[in-house]
Amino acid sequence: MRKRDWLYIILPLISVWTIDRITKIWASGLEGFHDFGIVGFALHHNHGAMLGLFSSLPPVLRIVSLSTGGAFLVFSYIIIQFLLPIKSIPLRSGMSMLLGGIIGNVTDRILYGYVVDFLVFKLGDNISPVMNLADVLQWFGYGLIVYALFKESKLLWPEQNLRKSYWINPKYQLKYCFILFAFGFAISLIAGVFSYTYIRVTLENMPNIDIAVQEKFLQPYILTFSILSLSFCIILFLVGLILSHRAAGPIYAFESFLEDLSEGKIRKLRLRAGDEFTHLEEVADDLTKKMQSFSKTHKDS
Repeated sequence: MRKRDWLYIILPLISVWTIDRITKIWASGLEGFHDFGIVGFALHHNHGAMLGLFSSLPPVLRIVSLSTGGAFLVFSYIIIQFLLPIKSIPLRSGMSMLLGGIIGNVTDRILYGYVVDFLVFKLGDNISPVMNLADVLQWFGYGLIVYALFKESKLLWPEQNLRKSYWINPKYQLKYCFILFAFGFAISLIAGVFSYTYIRVTLENMPNIDIAVQEKFLQPYILTFSILSLSFCIILFLVGLILSHRAAGPIYAFESFLEDLSEGKIRKLRLRAGDEFTHLEEVADDLTKKMQSFSKTHKDS
């Protein structure tokens, strides 16, 4: 894609996050309830996730898991943007708006330990839960994603797909996938040992902290870190599957093309969007022309 296209993709993320921060700073000074008909403003500190979910969890598990979960989504966003085989500005921009809203709420949790909510919508006697502008803008992101999936579904999932399986060369691909999985596991292990040791030593040296209190902090940490580490390794495994497919797929397609060509079946080689070794299409075209030229010369003689 062109640099301008990436501007259209990244700008919604930055804009949503900036607007969210400005409105929350303004809302932090609100007192009482301000009624403006359909819309109302009332300051509320949300200690959970969206619409107050998980607010009953212990603070360590809640704040650490939700904040780290936001960072995990950023990682997933970058991976998806990199691996997405089509340009699709609506789909990519929708993901950016969605992530911008999530990062806005994650920023609150990192800075304050809670999310600043202030928006209330009313329709007759029905009143919505208190939310913020990031929550609202995320729904616009969802809308763009759904629109793009319907409009460009044939580009994402072609009907004429000769490579129906992602396991083109299982031996090579599994090796590739497990290398990335092992790499992710090693990073998680190093980070886990360092952070666990650091937290435990810190707690042991704090006054008035007994073993029961230490376990109250450490057990939620171990649970949260284990879930995130496993998710991270699984995503790396899937990334390995996709990347290895992009390498093994063209080779498989080229081998099939050569078999057909040797049997006298003339056809074009067409690779998928995002495949590696795209120069094989030109090589296949040259071979086809040479084969046709050779056949014509042979017939004339």
